[in-house]
Amino acid sequence: MLRAAQDTRTAPRPAPPLCAVVALACAGQFLVVLDVSVVNVALPSMRADLGLSAPGLQWVVNAYAIAFAGFMLLGGRAGDLYGRKRMFLVGLTLFTLASLAGGLAQQDWQLLLARAVQGLGAAVLAPSTLTIVTSTVPEGAARARAIATWTAVGAGGGAAGGLVGGLLVDGLSWRWVLLINVPVGAVVLAGAARWLVESRARDGRRLDLPGALLVTAGLATLAYGIVQTEARGWTSGATLVPLCSGLALILLFLAVEARTREPLMPLQLFRLRAVSSANVAMFLCGSAMFCMWFFMTLYAQNVLGYSPLDAGLALVPSSLAVVLGSKLAPRLMRAIGARTVAVLGTLVAATGFGWQSAMTADGPYLTAVMFPGILMMAGAGLSATPLAALATSGAAPGDAGLVSGLVNTSRTMGGSLGLAVMSTIAAARTAGGTSAEALTAGYALAFRTGGFVLLGGAVLMLLWLPRRTPAG
Repeated sequence: MLRAAQDTRTAPRPAPPLCAVVALACAGQFLVVLDVSVVNVALPSMRADLGLSAPGLQWVVNAYAIAFAGFMLLGGRAGDLYGRKRMFLVGLTLFTLASLAGGLAQQDWQLLLARAVQGLGAAVLAPSTLTIVTSTVPEGAARARAIATWTAVGAGGGAAGGLVGGLLVDGLSWRWVLLINVPVGAVVLAGAARWLVESRARDGRRLDLPGALLVTAGLATLAYGIVQTEARGWTSGATLVPLCSGLALILLFLAVEARTREPLMPLQLFRLRAVSSANVAMFLCGSAMFCMWFFMTLYAQNVLGYSPLDAGLALVPSSLAVVLGSKLAPRLMRAIGARTVAVLGTLVAATGFGWQSAMTADGPYLTAVMFPGILMMAGAGLSATPLAALATSGAAPGDAGLVSGLVNTSRTMGGSLGLAVMSTIAAARTAGGTSAEALTAGYALAFRTGGFVLLGGAVLMLLWLPRRTPAG
């Protein structure tokens, strides 16, 4: 009897349903990606309520994205060392509390600070979402489908941001684009505490806090310098000093990582062709595609005169296209290979960007918003799944969280810097004009530039991505 009682006490906990684990990981990813784009339709209302300047509006987006990208490597390594479930819960709690603070902000600096803290919480949370998926689902076709679901839900979060934001701004106020995270976050927290199982890499490493601070400071300083070009030009001291300082900090980060015994980002990871090529491709794609929602929302509201809700509804077909592309990708990967699917998706997106660059101040919805938006986002969905599968293939289990963090970092870092560059390009073309024609010319140039970036990315993928991957 004593032995039977002992066996009962030590019986392992039943494994949670696989679908529940994947669903929770996807829910966490949906929240962090949603908050990249959900504020776009609320920007005009935020500006009117809090008196934000034009650069301040951009920093509502960038404060989140830069903290998100800069601390994600640290978040991924923390998950490896201290537990993926624990970091999932910590990150989601921080994200939810910061959403509450941002929704209650009474001054612009309070909103920007809350957005930065939100980004920090997202940086802790996001790497755990992908690591939980890749460590739970066996490598192969099943994992490819799970990654596709993760990609589709994440992309859907970015795509749904316009609609969700429009509904909340029109029906309630801009504050609810942040406050809505509070009840949703609480539900996901309860489910994660119940269903997720702890996992970690027991390799005795320590966190590289100096590395995380250096890369975050470098990215933020570099982005600030790029933003300054809009008002000061490329040759002024106010622009050159932060640009050079940011580059110096990033170079210092690389030097520190090459010498430290326990680096945040072991540079030998980049000797793996799949990891290095897929992350560079992710960076380039992110730099163009991150801007799509920002400029499409501004075009719909500032030029075509759509309300926030109308602007969100206008992008619903694009939202559906990115989900469809993500779910179609695994089937195509099995038939023609991950590299070919990534290149195909990027070319489809580039076609959409080229079409969108022909926009006019009085363009009809079908040809000025819907069809080019569908191409851009279908291509984004097709390319993201094979790139994520390639980037996470072949890495050691102890580096799973780090590699997952690197995937998200590459995409988000490319997006935040890309938005700063594209906004500067658009503003330079607009030259201070506020007419519909002037704004359209600026937005069109940003889309044209993004299309050329994607074409360059497609060439790079064709030449550098490996032909085969275990995930395919």
